[in-house]
Amino acid sequence: MDEVFRALADASRRRLLDSLNARNGQTLRELCSGLDMARQSVSKHLAVLEAANLVTTVWRGREKLHYLNAVPINAIAERWISQYDRHRAGALADLKTALESTQVSGTDFVYTTYINTTPERLWQALTEPAFTERYWGATLESDWKVGSTVTWKQGGVTIEDPEQVVLESEPGRRLAYTWHTFTQDFAKVFGFDADDVAKWAAEPRSKVTFDIEPQGQMVKLTIVHDGFEPGSAVRESISQGWPAILSNLKTLLETGETLPMEDEKGA
Repeated sequence: MDEVFRALADASRRRLLDSLNARNGQTLRELCSGLDMARQSVSKHLAVLEAANLVTTVWRGREKLHYLNAVPINAIAERWISQYDRHRAGALADLKTALESTQVSGTDFVYTTYINTTPERLWQALTEPAFTERYWGATLESDWKVGSTVTWKQGGVTIEDPEQVVLESEPGRRLAYTWHTFTQDFAKVFGFDADDVAKWAAEPRSKVTFDIEPQGQMVKLTIVHDGFEPGSAVRESISQGWPAILSNLKTLLETGETLPMEDEKGA
């Protein structure tokens, strides 16, 4: 947490985070052009932000994209905002954002967390139904070979679709698959509005990628959920669901227990 405060203490680094908050997934060149800062200075500030886990990076071909990672800031809020005040503070923050926001963030959802586990154990947690059922409430069944289908079971609903497939599979290193199909049975079980689910189903199918990197005794897990169009309703929904799922995953792997479940919906 000391690294986070040191990183946030510099106004230039806060400007970089503001830039990524306004438009996520920028290259170094884009960040430099949007701010009156030399390339070398931007690179140094980004290195500090990455060390504090406030910025995470993803390679797309030859381009290195930078994303704001809100996990450390959320940890600060969890430490000092009581459970009673959290909903009020969140409501006020949402209202402030709605009133002041004039820019749309990038469509990709990127989230980085560090887990005290091994790559092998984390791979198990991502691919074995007994694990996913505990921290996700859903079982994902597949042989996890590229091209194989992924059967999604949640709340008594089984979702099978030939387009619901594994895209990449490197055990202990990288996993990617297409996101699940939205059905009316899914809507009924979770109480979603039928029109909302029809809207989700009409969008292009997105995909989720898990990158696993050993970091000493820890494992760095980066999740990239992409393939969304601007204004995507699915993108809005998953951005609420992933942080809770991944916090539960981290807690399960580190303590053997899951977090208390709240009555929340997520796509």
